[in-house]
Amino acid sequence: MSETKPLRIALAGLGTVGGGVIRLIDANGDLIARRAGRRIEIVAVSARDRAKDRGGDIARFGWVDDTTKLAEADADVIVELIGGSDGPALALARATLASGKGFVTANKAMIAHHGLELATAAEASRAPLKFEAAVAGGIPVIKGLREGAAANDIARVYGILNGTCNFILSKMEAEGRDFAEVLAEAQALGFAESDPSFDIDGIDAGHKLSILASVAFGTRPAFGAVAASGIRHILAADIAEAAALGYRVRLIGLAEAGPQGLFQRVHAHLVPVDHPLAHVTGATNAVVAEGNFVGRLLFQGAGAGDGPTASAVVADLIDIARGEYGAPYAMPAAELADTLPADSGDRIGRAYVRFTVADKVGVLAEIAAAMRDAGVSIESLIQRGRVGDGSVLVAIVTHEGPERAVAQALERLRGSASLTDTPLWMHILG
Repeated sequence: MSETKPLRIALAGLGTVGGGVIRLIDANGDLIARRAGRRIEIVAVSARDRAKDRGGDIARFGWVDDTTKLAEADADVIVELIGGSDGPALALARATLASGKGFVTANKAMIAHHGLELATAAEASRAPLKFEAAVAGGIPVIKGLREGAAANDIARVYGILNGTCNFILSKMEAEGRDFAEVLAEAQALGFAESDPSFDIDGIDAGHKLSILASVAFGTRPAFGAVAASGIRHILAADIAEAAALGYRVRLIGLAEAGPQGLFQRVHAHLVPVDHPLAHVTGATNAVVAEGNFVGRLLFQGAGAGDGPTASAVVADLIDIARGEYGAPYAMPAAELADTLPADSGDRIGRAYVRFTVADKVGVLAEIAAAMRDAGVSIESLIQRGRVGDGSVLVAIVTHEGPERAVAQALERLRGSASLTDTPLWMHILG
């Protein structure tokens, strides 16, 4: 492609982000052209409903009814914003890369499940594959790891990867309200879907974490090895107890690569109040990467929305227009290590465990005995007032020790008549 010719793009999906891409290119077209060395022009679009009013003029673009056929459009790059790990999105990705055209996507689910296949296809056809917008919206964390920190051995990468969960937790923290009530508010405000399972059960954050881990550590994407749990069972009382202990509750995705394998987990954590992540509130995302020469890097900003996500998409397009792109995962797909998942039981750390128990004599002794027999050292034990059904909340903070011991203690208590609900286990971020 000559430098004087525009970069022609075809856009699949005209929802929130697709509309944002159109508005961004319209608003900043001249500036983008100066930075990219040539103009970026939308030449074709595709979506499910051609007649839908999208608040802007799309008649100026060519229309393709079958989204999977957009790869055949007279364009240099296809931008996929329809979502879904399989189906039309994956078919379009495969067809685009097979044709040698560039492919830009915000689809975290597809990259988490099929990223290795697509990276291999992109390298075979010498086509660019870019997915900055798939992780943390407008935050340039993929670029930061692939380029800015490329010379570093990254020890671990972790952070707040889901804005819906962070909005709920920080709202519970600020107002002392319980999960169900704040979730309903988040849905009313548009921060949570009508079916919020993908977010509140940690799956969305797990997709993003697996992508970050692959880029950071040079390992093959392994979403299937991410241990993901969410925030459904966190009570206002847990957040209040954490605050009294000097912590804030955050859903953290954390990945580490070491001699024992690749560890990936999305789990609620108690975060010390002096840690930067403790001060990330609302629907904001934040990612921390720790390199052996650069030290701790913090990437923070809007993790979703039309403007931030469109910004990341168009940034990828500018790179392609400049001819600045390399291996999607910062090294050739064949060089990505096939790493076994690490056993979480070997991890050393402290834990917060909350029990909901019957208000009767001997319950605390039973819990303490289970912890003792499993080799768990208790730092503090707090008993709080009754909850709605007359049960009592008991919270334990452990000394540092292997996670396997806590798991064994909870297994010893499984089925106990003293427990009226499943215990809640949160790790303490070290």
